[in-house]
Amino acid sequence: MPVKEFNGISIEVDDDGHMVDWKEWNEDIARGLARDLGIDELTDDHWKVINFLRSEYEKNGAASTLRTIGKQSGVDIKGLYKIFPEKPLRKSAVVAGLPKPKSCV
Repeated sequence: MPVKEFNGISIEVDDDGHMVDWKEWNEDIARGLARDLGIDELTDDHWKVINFLRSEYEKNGAASTLRTIGKQSGVDIKGLYKIFPEKPLRKSAVVAGLPKPKSCV
């Protein structure tokens, strides 16, 4: 599996860029993963979504749906497409250090 390095920390990722071990995640890694996706700066809205995803994953052991994120994270679906362009569910999961959601192709 591919390995990425951010600030001297190496992480293993799958072929789609999702971290293999979500527990190795930290905010510096999130910033690096975001930059790899073309997101130069993580705003407060990004962090709302990231923290929501990680919290829900820890509770449920599964990724949230786009609809759930849009209703419960504090950022609506239109906003999700603005801060995570084109593929908001996949990109937000990558930055949050989580596995690829089952609903992503």
